[in-house]
Amino acid sequence: MGTKSLAKKIKQVAQLSGSFTLRSGEVSSTYFDKYRFESDPQILLEIAQQMQPMIPKGTEVLCGMEMGGIPIATMLSQVSGIPAAFIRKEAKTYGTCNYAEGTELANKKILIVEDVVSSGGAIIDGVSKMREDGVRVDKAICVIDRRKSDANALGNAGISLEALFTMADLEDA
Repeated sequence: MGTKSLAKKIKQVAQLSGSFTLRSGEVSSTYFDKYRFESDPQILLEIAQQMQPMIPKGTEVLCGMEMGGIPIATMLSQVSGIPAAFIRKEAKTYGTCNYAEGTELANKKILIVEDVVSSGGAIIDGVSKMREDGVRVDKAICVIDRRKSDANALGNAGISLEALFTMADLEDA
């Protein structure tokens, strides 16, 4: 299946109209309900297959950001054979008390995996925790990049972002 075909499927299953407040605080009349495309096994598989070439050579761990990046990272792990880890917004207060679950991150080349990026804030928050622990992070990939304002926040934090789709791609689908 082609990228244009996948964009159309995502738009059909996930695009909602109304008034939605985004994580960034912006209000949008269009919202892509990531859980609608992430819960569809065929669409999720197509996303992972098309994102696989975006993984830099030498990547040792795919880090899915809570919560939406986790299914993407899991399926991408399945199609690529690269282990996954899951990055919590906050460390657990019980058990291991970790903010990162799954494969160990220390001394590994990691890649952040996210579903929809509106401002980059969730990525920056997660990367800050990892960097405090000495984990080197400089790249993220996502399914949908919907950044408008402050599109340089990730770059200013030393993180490059590559997206499978932009908002324009989905609007044109």
